[in-house]
Amino acid sequence: MNQVEELERAILARAERLASEYRERAARSRDSILREAAERLRLRETREEAVAKALAERSFRQRVQASELKMQTHLDRMRWNLVLDVERRLADRMRAFMEDEPTYDAWLSALIVEAAGVIESPAIRITANAHDQRRLFMNWDAVVAALPHDKDATLAPAPEAIDTLGGVLVTSADGRIRVDHTFEGRLDRLRPRLQQTILERLLPGGFDTGNLFNG
Repeated sequence: MNQVEELERAILARAERLASEYRERAARSRDSILREAAERLRLRETREEAVAKALAERSFRQRVQASELKMQTHLDRMRWNLVLDVERRLADRMRAFMEDEPTYDAWLSALIVEAAGVIESPAIRITANAHDQRRLFMNWDAVVAALPHDKDATLAPAPEAIDTLGGVLVTSADGRIRVDHTFEGRLDRLRPRLQQTILERLLPGGFDTGNLFNG
């Protein structure tokens, strides 16, 4: 074998080794690229899944909140209707009470005495609806006799009768101090207690929508 042949074989052997190395490098690169692509795909899928989950949760929360608002609106309407129904019943009871004239007259007199004790002014003025003003006029001596001796009471004239179901409005002579003992005035003051009573007696579970949705 001459030197030329040996050189050729050496070159071929070197070429084969280089080719083998390049094939291995190419295989490693391909595997690395595939792994990176798979990882990127996995991360992308994970992100998309997280986004989809977040969107689904937000949509669910929105639906729950909308349901809660709708339920709360319904419950508020129910509560208001209950209050109105109780007020109507109270008005009916008041009208029945007013038909018992001796008892009602005594009650009006008691309201006036109570208001007179609150108003510091020695002179007080009493106003009621047209019917009650006539009743008070007829029983005026008894009303005055029930008042403290230091109080001077005046009954408003008929044209100044007020629009009320019953009861009296008592003011100081100058009108600066007033005690509203009309049916409507007393009802306004009692309304918070009235609503609380409705909640406690008629709806012992209350109006907490959180129990419906959150357990």
